Amino acid sequence: MVAVRPAEPIARRPVVRPVTAEEEPDGPPCPACGTPNLPGRRFCRRCAALLQTREQPKPLPWWRTVWPFRRRVRTGSGRVLRRTLLALAVVGLLFTGFLLLPAGRYAYEDVRDKLGGTAEISPAEATASSRAPGHPATAAVDGLTNTYWGAPTLGSSLTCTFDKPFRLVGVVVHTGVSKEPREFRQGARPTRADLVVTTSDGEVHEKAVTFADKPGPQTVRTGISDVVSVRLVLRAAAGRGEGRPIAIGEVEFFKRT
Repeated sequence: MVAVRPAEPIARRPVVRPVTAEEEPDGPPCPACGTPNLPGRRFCRRCAALLQTREQPKPLPWWRTVWPFRRRVRTGSGRVLRRTLLALAVVGLLFTGFLLLPAGRYAYEDVRDKLGGTAEISPAEATASSRAPGHPATAAVDGLTNTYWGAPTLGSSLTCTFDKPFRLVGVVVHTGVSKEPREFRQGARPTRADLVVTTSDGEVHEKAVTFADKPGPQTVRTGISDVVSVRLVLRAAAGRGEGRPIAIGEVEFFKRT
């Protein structure tokens, strides 16, 4: 025995215990290497692969992938396209509702008149309620400004009828016996008239027209659809005198093309 000095402590010797084999953890296998891991681990104890992966959604049936039955939106699945189509549908419905209103239809047709082209259309027949000798109603639609329809009195009217309904964009009127200024002053010429337009459904549109007392074409904008006849009723005139009929040199009608 080794002598022990009084009051000197002796360190305790470690006790060696037998080593047991490590227990195999009972948990979900690693998706990468297949090693079992304890529940709750995030990474594999062998290869450090991620254990807690996000569950992938089940594939949709084919009919659920067709718009508008698609309910689950995926990345790049056409969300912008669907929103665009929806916006266009709403705008289309609003535009259709706008056109159902009379003011909406008028505004729409007026824009078409301004953006579209025009072409002259000749009446199938021209008649007058009265005329001066040698100046029939047909002289106002013959394409010449040196011939004219002569109305003996105020209240006389010129009526032009057409074979087919059309969109009347405007009427051009040449007043007086000639387009030459000197000859123009030698005859009576209208300064005010009523333009009466009849459509195929029997509706009548009236418009008061004032003419400048000068030679040359004078345009009257109309914008009326399905026109079948136009009547010009004289209400006032300048230069009237004995033997001076009120002269309309030419009347031209223009349709939308």
